[in-house]
Amino acid sequence: MVTSANPVRGPAQPELGPSLPEGVRVRILRTAHGDRRAAAELASALTERQLTGLDPLPAQPPVLLRAYRQEVRALPDTTRRLLLLAAADQYPVDTHAFLRAVTATRLDTRPLVTAEVAGVAHATAGGIVFRDPWTRIAAYETASVTDRRAVHLLLARVLRGEGESPRRSWHRGAAALGPSRRLAAELRAAAHTARTAGDHALACALVERAAALSPEPSERARLLARAAADAWRSGDADRARRLVAATDDDALGGLLALRAGNATDAFDALLTAAVRYAQDGPGSARTDHPQHAAVHLLARATEAAIYTGDLRRCREAAAVADRLGIVPPGTLGGLAAAFEGRYDDARDLLKAAAGRCGPGGDPTLLIHSGIAALMLGDHTAAATATVRAAASARAGGDGVTVPQAMEFRAYADFWTGRPRAAEAATLEALRQAYTTGQDNGACHLQAALAMFAAVTGDEDVCRERAEAARSYALARGLGLPAALALFALAFLDLSTGRFAASAARLRALAGFGPGHGHRAIRHIATPHYVEAAVRTGDTRVARAAHADYDHWARTVRSPDDLALSARCRALLASGAEAVEHYRTALDLHASGTRDFERARTELLFGGALRRLRHRTEARDRLHSALEAFEHFGSPQCAAAARTELRVLGEPVSPVRGADDLVARLTAQQLMVARMAADGATNREIAARLLLSPRTIDHHLRGVFARLGIRSRIELVRLLGEG
Repeated sequence: MVTSANPVRGPAQPELGPSLPEGVRVRILRTAHGDRRAAAELASALTERQLTGLDPLPAQPPVLLRAYRQEVRALPDTTRRLLLLAAADQYPVDTHAFLRAVTATRLDTRPLVTAEVAGVAHATAGGIVFRDPWTRIAAYETASVTDRRAVHLLLARVLRGEGESPRRSWHRGAAALGPSRRLAAELRAAAHTARTAGDHALACALVERAAALSPEPSERARLLARAAADAWRSGDADRARRLVAATDDDALGGLLALRAGNATDAFDALLTAAVRYAQDGPGSARTDHPQHAAVHLLARATEAAIYTGDLRRCREAAAVADRLGIVPPGTLGGLAAAFEGRYDDARDLLKAAAGRCGPGGDPTLLIHSGIAALMLGDHTAAATATVRAAASARAGGDGVTVPQAMEFRAYADFWTGRPRAAEAATLEALRQAYTTGQDNGACHLQAALAMFAAVTGDEDVCRERAEAARSYALARGLGLPAALALFALAFLDLSTGRFAASAARLRALAGFGPGHGHRAIRHIATPHYVEAAVRTGDTRVARAAHADYDHWARTVRSPDDLALSARCRALLASGAEAVEHYRTALDLHASGTRDFERARTELLFGGALRRLRHRTEARDRLHSALEAFEHFGSPQCAAAARTELRVLGEPVSPVRGADDLVARLTAQQLMVARMAADGATNREIAARLLLSPRTIDHHLRGVFARLGIRSRIELVRLLGEG
């Protein structure tokens, strides 16, 4: 509880510098428990590698804690002993045993009044509430080792309830005087119980303490690696990295690099570790199941290769798997086969993987199932698998996997025409990715948000997010998000009539190599490339790209892919031949799920019919497309449909629902408007949307212009009336 009597803090909270990368800023605030003074102190001490997110952040602000310790030391001894008991009950493991300990020992709690007067802590019916986490830590760390041991033993003695054994073991371990095989074994068992219950943060604390009590160095290193894995699954990436640094476990280091480091380095570390585990026999010192670990690491290595878009490394992983007699998981094997152009093999592997998307199950396997379904063009199955992956991860306390599922859920939402609904979910996943230290995943989500912004007409947001994603991706060798961000910019150009710029960007997707291009994105962008190329009259490269796309579509037999291939043929043809291809495309769309692309096909078909003077059918197609684009919230595409209708001489109604705020504002503008009406400042809105304050200011000016108002007061009134 923060009080005005606090002598340590000033009245104003310092701001973090604007040059901090977003992921580092979010994690600093988490490490600082939201205290901006502590965050500013931590930020000022960061090294170059910490600033770029490659090294773990410092755990505590030493200057702030020094002041807090002095404040606690100034209290009477009886007050400090009560605060120590409360702090040990809450830090670093919350055990909820303070009141029982007080009752069991008949402690006099009247000295707590002194702490309350000093503004350090106060008593409630549920126990002691500290002013903030740093005060609690100071209360614990200022005590002597002897006093700490005494309170831990007391808390262990009163923790006898059902399900309390892991926390009892924690206090027993914390009270230990030195190495103990017996206590280390007890802590390992308690950690297993906590892990099974989905409490990975508690499991991490228990295993880390077991490592400290283990007399054997090899066992200590193994336990620290296990603690690092638990810290990672709990979402504490910085703690995981600090623990990994104390071991020689390059396998876990590679896994962390896959999510937050250089993907090429991650591939090399993971592949090396996979080979080493595969060569271990039963009873390996590293793990009880070396072959299982080798399969897992090889799958992750292939995942890293695919994330980079590096075909050479995909082939290298496949060759190593073949040499070791390991069959990589179906999704990863299927993607590697698709990268190599072995489409029949890819189809069979992906279909087998996509079928494993039932309820429950391993979240990572469900994510891979969703990826396989995306590649096969089954966006309904992809959405189902990724939603189930997120639910399964949450149920198991594995928050780190939730944003990973959303990385691929975003594709399904985009293609099925739900950009507005998906944007909020993707933004929340972006926050989770940053908070859990998954900056590579955050980069992918930024690129997805750029794609949503391109569809919904938020040009400034599209450019800001796309440039942020590309800048980060090119520095880390991440071909997938770099290519998706480029596709977002190309789609924005295409939908606003900048056809030459769009074609140039989409041609660049054919560039291949770490951090530059990606065959999967090049594939899904091909129909848009063909459209842009036809508009500019340069179709030589586009025809070759379409041939490859058509080969894939015919192999997997996805109705939407076949429909888009037919649309490409229509664009590359003329006259009656083009009309027949458009009709074929729309027939195929009727069996698919990409409603947004169906509307774009109708727009292109309507334009072709107008040029052939088939006015009645052209009008019907264009009105249908216009209605769909308004439903999807895609203003540029809607404007293109209106333009075609005006050329036909068709009266066009004003924007649907002119009195409806949702119709008059873009998705991002509406979100900004609602936050501003709730009283948030531009800086607060920027922090919540993970955008710059400059972009928020631009959005608010756009909101005022579109609504014909001049102030936030008018905005509050207008939103209230709406």
